Amino acid sequence: MAKDPIPLPPYFNIDPDAALADLDLPTDTQGFASIAEACTRGRTDLASRGMNEDGRKNLRLFSTWEITRYLIPVAQAHFRRVLKQNPDLPQGQSETDGGAKWFTLDEVLRLRAFFGAQGSKAKEYVPYRPKGLPAKMVAVANFKGGVGKTSTAAHLAMSAALDGYKVLVIDLDSQGSMTSIFGGTVDDEWQTAFPLLARHYGEHLRIENQRRLDRGDPPQPLDEGLSAAMEMTAADVIQSTHWPNIDLIGAQLNLYWAEFQIPVWRMQARGWKLWDALTDRLEADGVLDDYDLVFIDTPPALGYLTINGLAAADILLVPLGASFLEFDSTGRFFDMLHSTFASIEDGENVAARALGRPEMGFEWDAVRAVITRYDGAQQGELSGLMQAYLGKTLSPHRQDFTALIGQAGEQVNGIYEADYRDFNRETYARGRETFDATYAAFKRLLLGIWRRGELEMQQAAE
Repeated sequence: MAKDPIPLPPYFNIDPDAALADLDLPTDTQGFASIAEACTRGRTDLASRGMNEDGRKNLRLFSTWEITRYLIPVAQAHFRRVLKQNPDLPQGQSETDGGAKWFTLDEVLRLRAFFGAQGSKAKEYVPYRPKGLPAKMVAVANFKGGVGKTSTAAHLAMSAALDGYKVLVIDLDSQGSMTSIFGGTVDDEWQTAFPLLARHYGEHLRIENQRRLDRGDPPQPLDEGLSAAMEMTAADVIQSTHWPNIDLIGAQLNLYWAEFQIPVWRMQARGWKLWDALTDRLEADGVLDDYDLVFIDTPPALGYLTINGLAAADILLVPLGASFLEFDSTGRFFDMLHSTFASIEDGENVAARALGRPEMGFEWDAVRAVITRYDGAQQGELSGLMQAYLGKTLSPHRQDFTALIGQAGEQVNGIYEADYRDFNRETYARGRETFDATYAAFKRLLLGIWRRGELEMQQAAE
């Protein structure tokens, strides 16, 4: 019996006339606008799912089971007993008579504060946060796209919020993915971090103009945009989100204009320390006193916005996949970081030495690479090799990819926004587990840094 012939690969015997019949007309510049409009309609449709009638996202409710397992470390029976004994506390709501009680996150935070004040001192009801120290700023960066940068930043922000911290998220990526996750609305660049950078430059220009006047030279004029920015503060661009303890400075496409405007300002005023712009404005506007943590999502490129985010950060997290190309790319990213910041230091310190002033230097409390989208069955050997080379710089925790990650992404939600009733409970618990472990590794780093600062502050006071 004759065997069936082995079929040829699909790229053989393609008929040119049939291919031509499938081809559409050439695309001109206006065609990009049509494609962009179609994407906008689709994005609006997807983003609107889960929004309320006011066009805002709603954060789901949390059950007694979830609260006592993940948020407040008490037994369910004790939790119910405390609520019964304290009718002034939030009592939750039931979907059916005698059914499980569900609470808003705002109510959970109130309950956490009560247990922290009245409960056992041996348990961590309220997360550690030293008094007298500013918020810690965390930049999540890598110039290779698709490594889970925005997802990692968003889930760490949500983890910290569920843990009881007050969080500010700053989106410096003009793609605005982080802004979409938190349901932000940004009409133009004046609702982003751009006016904070512009004000920093404007303030420098005013000081320089006074020096010019003192020398008898004409001042450089502040254009209309800079004059408007001089009247703005961080409060003007910070917006609340559907999370009661997460606020947002959002981004949209026009923010990319900063990559062109900042070098123009730098050319006009060589003495302007552009890398300090974000830090100085957040500090001057009291932001670092109002929040516990500030997460900065940077663009996938080492441009001026990324430099501002990295220079502002106390902690730098670099997500990457366990592949040769991503390991290689990340190594080049660190090489560029070294070149960029060493160049800034060298340039500043030449003048500092000439004037007899102290030299400047950048410093980060901690730098960690984090493996994301990990598949232990296929990537164990390579991740072990990466760990051997990077040592403590690579977090030993690997963030697994689970079904919950994909499903949550399809719904434009973070994993912690997903209602566990929409999944198999085992799938939900497993999906949470990898992100809980990621947060645990980050929190251990954070608490060690805060404790070091607290001890240094106590020693200085003695």
